[in-house]
Amino acid sequence: MTSIRIPSPLQSYVGGNREVSVQGNSVGEVVQKLTERYPGLAIHLFTEDGSLRPYVHLYRNDTNVSDLDGMKTVIEKNDRLMIVPSIAGG
Repeated sequence: MTSIRIPSPLQSYVGGNREVSVQGNSVGEVVQKLTERYPGLAIHLFTEDGSLRPYVHLYRNDTNVSDLDGMKTVIEKNDRLMIVPSIAGG
């Protein structure tokens, strides 16, 4: 199981949990299963065509998956994922 850290603004879509565990072999598979379990979360992570929203970043441990193999990044036994939304302000 992979532990996924959920940021505060999205916790209400996952039953108020700060962390959720999901089984999967790649980042894409884990995130897909997460959104299958919590369908209300999908609109906040993905565009209508199914790509990750530009302001959402996924980290495997301490590395942004866009610096690895993107959604195809392999998940190892003790890896953790973090969903990190970009924050803009003025």
